[in-house]
Amino acid sequence: MRNLASALVLNSRLDLTLVLQMGTLRAGLFTRLGPFQRSDFQLKHFFEHAATLVRAALKERNMKRTFPLWLGLLAFSLSPALAQSPAAPTGKIHGHVTNPVGTTTTAGVVSLSNDDGHTDKYTFPLDSNGDYKGEASPGTYMVIFRAPETPKDKMVDSFPSVKIIAGQDIVQDFDMSRKEYIDKLDPEQKKQLEELKTKNAAAMKANEVIKTLNADIKAAAQDLKDVDGAADAAKQQLGATAAKADIDAKVAEIKAAKYADAETIMLKDTGLRPGESVLWAQLGQAQKGLKKYDEAGASFKKVLDLEATSKKPNPQVQGAANEGLGEIAARQGKIDEANASYDAAAKINPPQATMYLKNEAVIFFQAAQTNGDPKIIAAQVAAAEKAIASSTDPKSPNIALLYYLKGQGLISAPGGVTEDPKTHKLVPPPGAMEAFQTYLDLAPTGQFSTDVKGILAGFNQSVDTSYKAKKGK
Repeated sequence: MRNLASALVLNSRLDLTLVLQMGTLRAGLFTRLGPFQRSDFQLKHFFEHAATLVRAALKERNMKRTFPLWLGLLAFSLSPALAQSPAAPTGKIHGHVTNPVGTTTTAGVVSLSNDDGHTDKYTFPLDSNGDYKGEASPGTYMVIFRAPETPKDKMVDSFPSVKIIAGQDIVQDFDMSRKEYIDKLDPEQKKQLEELKTKNAAAMKANEVIKTLNADIKAAAQDLKDVDGAADAAKQQLGATAAKADIDAKVAEIKAAKYADAETIMLKDTGLRPGESVLWAQLGQAQKGLKKYDEAGASFKKVLDLEATSKKPNPQVQGAANEGLGEIAARQGKIDEANASYDAAAKINPPQATMYLKNEAVIFFQAAQTNGDPKIIAAQVAAAEKAIASSTDPKSPNIALLYYLKGQGLISAPGGVTEDPKTHKLVPPPGAMEAFQTYLDLAPTGQFSTDVKGILAGFNQSVDTSYKAKKGK
């Protein structure tokens, strides 16, 4: 059976943000759970590490006032800044600004002054990379850096006697981690700076972990994607003339290898970040694919436990975990448990309700093909009916399969098809022929259209093909 599950989108972020502004640092942890695609379950959006420095929270500003890390503040009389357009001929200047902790500063301005900083003749803003650039008339200037909150009569750092030469591009960086700058700090400021560096190092280490998780999640997602393409890969490896048994064996081999690889990756990552539900969800999918149902069930329950205590629980992650538990129960013949889990998934994430219930009907159908248990067949029909009822578009080709599963379940159930004692013709169960005809209405060239036409003909039913829907399955 072709994979019948629809796309499942999970949005997740794990973002470690280092905040460093005027000598303060803050680390924050945010989660964004990221799209996974469900054939079985593929994560496509990954954890993101800190990339920028942002302004510190209001409560940190008292620390800023008591700890003026930028010691190079020089007092001048307050004078208005003058912004002038450079006159020809001009020279260029550019550079990069690094704060005392050794990280890039992305907020502030660099100014050129030819009166020892009393007035600014040219001013250039920093960009998001901590760089500045501009043009100025030839001459000798003091080059000054000010942070956003630095008063105009003070400066954070400066370099005197920088010459701008016509037609040339001068480089003047501000590296406030240099020894000459640090030596200006008093003992208390130096102590606080070392504390900041320690926190910064911890944050950078955490970012390295996140970088590893990004790469691992991407690899595991590719493994699960490759599972979906196992049949095509097997035919490509063995050739179009290979026997079906050989192709089936190769498909099973490819799937086992891919699931095992994803499991290995996620076992490692859940050890690195045991508090991240998305990692456990990915692990559960791999374990489920390997038919390690006890381990997979434990992983999905871990997802739900973590989400239950989360400040911002994600319905899509919770829905996926409940769906995973539902599939495990369905494949083990635990009908009531399966129904409860699939219903929980639909309830907690209503936009995906039809998809969850559709998958439930498919799993019960697959289970019924294995053992023919009448209870499982009845569960297949019930799940298909629930999924149909939950659909917001009753004419969508995407739900055509549900009508096939309903009709197939009705005629497969013991006692479903009876014989007319007078005509000795087979009599279909109520609702079966209507379900099959609706399948043809929605998917006239669908995967089961030939089979359905044969079934209708076998029961002496006319086949109505006047309805033209989009192609579906």
